[in-house]
Amino acid sequence: MFVIPIYDMIILPEVTYYFKQDVFRELNLQEELKEDEEVVFLMLKEDRNRDEMRPEDFFPIGVSGKVEGIDSEGSVSVRTLGRVDVRAIQATPDMMTADVEARSGEQDLDAEEVKLRFDKLRTSMLKFIQRFQWGIWARSYVLHWKNVSEVVSALSAYLNLTNEEKYAILETDSARERFGKMERSVYEFMEIARVGEEAENDQQERHEKVYREEAIKKQIEFLQRQLDEMHPENVSDVRKFEQKIEESGMNETARKEAEKVLNRMKQEGKDSHEYGMLYDFLDFLTGLCWKKEEVQELDLEEAEAVLDREHYGLKKVKQRIIQQMAVMALNRQQSGSILLFVGPPGTGKTSIGQSIAEALHRQYARVSLGGVRDEAEIRGHRRTYVGAMPGRIMERMKRCASSNPVMVLDEVDKLSKDFSGDPASALLEVLDPEQNHTFTDHYMNVPYDLSDVLFVCTANTIDTIPEPLLNRMEVIQFPGYTAVEKEQIARKHLLPKAMKKMGVKAQNLKVTDAALQTVIRDYTMESGVRGLKKQLETLCRYAAVKLVKGEQKSITVSPKRLSEFLDQKPIHHEGILEEKRPGVVTGLAWTSAGGEILFIETLLVPGSGKVQVTGQLGDVMKESVQIALSLVKSMYPKEAEILKDHDLHIHVPAGAVPKDGPSAGITMTSALASLLTQKAVSPEYAMTGEVSLRGTVMPIGGLPEKLMAAQRAGISKVLIPKANVDDLDEVADEVKEKLTILPVEKVTEVLGMVLEEKKR
Repeated sequence: MFVIPIYDMIILPEVTYYFKQDVFRELNLQEELKEDEEVVFLMLKEDRNRDEMRPEDFFPIGVSGKVEGIDSEGSVSVRTLGRVDVRAIQATPDMMTADVEARSGEQDLDAEEVKLRFDKLRTSMLKFIQRFQWGIWARSYVLHWKNVSEVVSALSAYLNLTNEEKYAILETDSARERFGKMERSVYEFMEIARVGEEAENDQQERHEKVYREEAIKKQIEFLQRQLDEMHPENVSDVRKFEQKIEESGMNETARKEAEKVLNRMKQEGKDSHEYGMLYDFLDFLTGLCWKKEEVQELDLEEAEAVLDREHYGLKKVKQRIIQQMAVMALNRQQSGSILLFVGPPGTGKTSIGQSIAEALHRQYARVSLGGVRDEAEIRGHRRTYVGAMPGRIMERMKRCASSNPVMVLDEVDKLSKDFSGDPASALLEVLDPEQNHTFTDHYMNVPYDLSDVLFVCTANTIDTIPEPLLNRMEVIQFPGYTAVEKEQIARKHLLPKAMKKMGVKAQNLKVTDAALQTVIRDYTMESGVRGLKKQLETLCRYAAVKLVKGEQKSITVSPKRLSEFLDQKPIHHEGILEEKRPGVVTGLAWTSAGGEILFIETLLVPGSGKVQVTGQLGDVMKESVQIALSLVKSMYPKEAEILKDHDLHIHVPAGAVPKDGPSAGITMTSALASLLTQKAVSPEYAMTGEVSLRGTVMPIGGLPEKLMAAQRAGISKVLIPKANVDDLDEVADEVKEKLTILPVEKVTEVLGMVLEEKKR
């Protein structure tokens, strides 16, 4: 018999199969089959090509058949007869044949039962196909099936059976068992198809619902957009915030929080008591600039021109700022070191921050920290509290609407703390470059990147700034202005601004250089120029009255008329002593208003060896008195005998003014040595420096301000610690030119210079 190999199909007895003649040609059978030709169908264990097939590749049981007919279109019908056992297979390049023997089976199923079960199966199949559109066409096809073998053969390609399970149906000898397997496979097919259809329909319904919902949303959005364009004043809050959130560019965490609050706002409605709080939060969050600014090219020459135009002097400060900008330009960074400007009031610390912003072409933001004692002022309040507000940092970030402003944190030395927390500690996260890229304000509760902000801090002194906060900043000292610098600042900046503010034109008011110098010298006492600005504004106001009344059309202010214009007496500055006397020495002091000279006065009166100190001296200066006294006793033991039966009185004038600081050591020592030796110290000398018990002169601070005070008072020679020589670079040239500065290292050097023999 000719072998027809099949794979993954069910070939059963008593079924008619239809093939195309081309199928047999592909199997290298004879070109034309004849009617009544006998063939045998054998199942392959694995799918193989015709030239790769071997006898061992076939299962040992097959189905015999006979060619019933061949039509004109090349279709061949083959009727299967019964199961056969394969005895041998012969394969040649042209054809494949097999020797077979009929296989008997157990006929343990009667015809009546077969008919009943088949009718039931066919009825189920007819009901099943009614669920599909092609069911009408398939109905006639199902009705033509005469036995379960035809059903299984027709559905062979759709049954959920493996190749081995399909062969297992064929090899089963029991008719009842074989019928049960075929019946079960058909019912299983229908159930799987039914479940699959239901799942597919359910999924399709879900998809249709989603698609429908999306389509409706898009239509609503389109219509709402049209309405918003027609009536922009009626845009709803929800729609407005949806647009803002979409356009904001905020990070994923912030977006999720904003969308959560927006959904809650939709659900609550305008009548909810929480609506206002939700509105304020979204308004704040969407008002921030979340997008990073591109790094701009810096023009250092332009920056230098801006700084020079707005600020006179401050050479070293400007150099450090330009260096900062150069580093930022090379590293392509928006920010660099945290700068801390330290100096007396009115020296331009805050205003130079505006110039930095202008030079960098950035927004300017200022946060005043003076008197802040609540941590929530920095970090904000949590939204669970009534009246919750964001911190000052994020509030300024919202107002400037930029992610990289120049932010000036003013008066960081005046932060305080109480039970509400420590705001200085809260600033650590703001100023630390390792942390501020994820700064989290309690009100926002989402991280915000502050790493592009250029922070500039200001302070009058670093003594009250906590060490951890100070370590994050680079200290830049702002020295006081000299009289020459003040004159230039007044002429170029302060006076023109004051005249513009008061509405006085240049042709109506003229202030002579002599008058300006007198105002600086006799009507102000400061390191900065804030008091000078007030005095010039007073001049302009007085001139405005004269002009409006028509008393004068042009006013010239001379030194003689200053008392009339300013309506006050000149400030008294300590000047050089007119005569020298033992026990009195001129010292130099630093104050918040700049440098001043002061006199150390000593006097011996009969008594029992007591030491009395007056003048509101602090603990440090009192210790300087004790050190100086011990030093003088050791250096002049003979002269010190007088202290046994005399009281020593030490006084520093201006007794109502508190005085303290580690810089009066050599002045105290010189005064006591002068008193005991009765050798007067020349009034042309002034001195500053701390002293140790070893007789060493220790360094001090505030040297530029002290030297300016000496120059203003008419002092010609100043003794300073040798360790402070490097600080002379910060002293203005016009000050150094008028002073003879004498560095000293030992107390003996000081006394050798200033003491002279009393003439008898």
